[in-house]
Amino acid sequence: MNNSNKNARPRLIIAGTGSGAGKTTVTLGLMKALAQRGLRVQGFKCGPDYIDPTYHTAVTGRASRNLDAWMTSPEYVRNTFAKASAGHDISIIEGVMGLYDGKDPLSNTGSTAEIALVTQTPVILVVDVRSMARSAAAIVLGFQQLEPELNIAGVIVNRCGSAGHYSIVKKAIEQMCGIPVVGWLKRDEDMSIPERHLGLVPAIERGELEPLFQRAADVLLEGTDLDMILELAASAPPLEGNTSDHIDSAVESHVSGTYGTKPNAREDVSSGSAGEEETNANMRPVIAVARDAAFNFYYPDNLELLEAAGAKLAYFSPLAGEGIPSDADGIYLGGGFPEEFAAVIAGNEVFLSGLRQAVRSDMPLFAECGGYMVLAETLTDRQGLTHSMAGIIPAQVQMQAKRAALGYREASAVQDSFLLKKGEVLRGHEFHYSTMTYREEDTIPYAYETKGLRGLKQEGYASGHIVAGYTHVHLGSYPGAARRWVEHCLTYRLGKRGQ
Repeated sequence: MNNSNKNARPRLIIAGTGSGAGKTTVTLGLMKALAQRGLRVQGFKCGPDYIDPTYHTAVTGRASRNLDAWMTSPEYVRNTFAKASAGHDISIIEGVMGLYDGKDPLSNTGSTAEIALVTQTPVILVVDVRSMARSAAAIVLGFQQLEPELNIAGVIVNRCGSAGHYSIVKKAIEQMCGIPVVGWLKRDEDMSIPERHLGLVPAIERGELEPLFQRAADVLLEGTDLDMILELAASAPPLEGNTSDHIDSAVESHVSGTYGTKPNAREDVSSGSAGEEETNANMRPVIAVARDAAFNFYYPDNLELLEAAGAKLAYFSPLAGEGIPSDADGIYLGGGFPEEFAAVIAGNEVFLSGLRQAVRSDMPLFAECGGYMVLAETLTDRQGLTHSMAGIIPAQVQMQAKRAALGYREASAVQDSFLLKKGEVLRGHEFHYSTMTYREEDTIPYAYETKGLRGLKQEGYASGHIVAGYTHVHLGSYPGAARRWVEHCLTYRLGKRGQ
């Protein structure tokens, strides 16, 4: 699939008629099948989800990226896609929920359809056709008519009872909708995606899901015309607009007007003698990033925005017994599954005492969701066992069977911090099964006022040089926050050196 046009990007979106239609199975099977052909496959995920990109990365060997025009912007999405898809043979974008489901029931905002329109990507619609025949055509026709500008280029039907069943729905859809049905998957109750929160990441890292990925590819290839899928992907129009480094441009555009005329940190170290370059390199503040099976929910863009703003990232693993790196000037604790490893975390006193020492020394500390939970006094897991955590936030965390929160958030700063000035806003997403109960509810120094589908609420914790909360923020929604964070880490670094 070589193409001399640098803006040519063969691509497809795999969308479903609703959650559970089979789009993840089709996506993983297609990625695996294409990789087995020797193609370089780049994965993407519509929306804020962390789990599906983890699957994509395991199958393709390349870090999958999130595309979310509500958390960032349409231009940011286009540039993210252009940069990440460059140099690959094909890009596969997995949708979120149903094709038109998103933040707003009255528009395409936050939906797979929005990403398809923004990136001009052909859509393969996955339809669950259990117990139906010609009615499948009515479903596809309705999806076509709801947004006429959308290019639904083909259909894959899932959970067919037999080859005869497939033939019936294929004829009906192609007659009434005028688009090809490119394949089918038979009913396979054994091929189910595992629970999305119970040890998923370590299972992927150990290769335990490789048989599932291979099974998805085998089932897909049994009834799907892969050559036709490649033709549909190649029919996508050349990319339009800026295909330069979206990370640098995002930092520049948000910083230049908000934080004065200080040049980009990457420019600060790009010129001068070897001695000057070494000095400037040593001046880059180090942000320690916890990264293992307990802490793994990070948008790649967040990490890249911090680097573009001048930070050096140092990864460490609390589960491996590691503590905060000695040269750290800031700490980033992302989300993940700390509740699944609470006993191990509680036993890593080097890590927990390092967090407490960092707070005492006024080192900037940012924690979200799982990282926020670890800053509490205790964490009670699903088995009812209570584990001691860092004890930095005067609260207790309790896991529960019922989901506690889900949805997009606009997080407005309640007070000034190293991340945001009061009233500034970051956009993000909240999804967790735990609750945080403070000892003194009336005196909580909240970090944000968040706006979601159900209105406003106070959320998180901000005190001294700590900013923490359940909301997973996307720094691409306001990249100036990355600059401010790095600048505070640099101030800390200079303070350590007495400069």
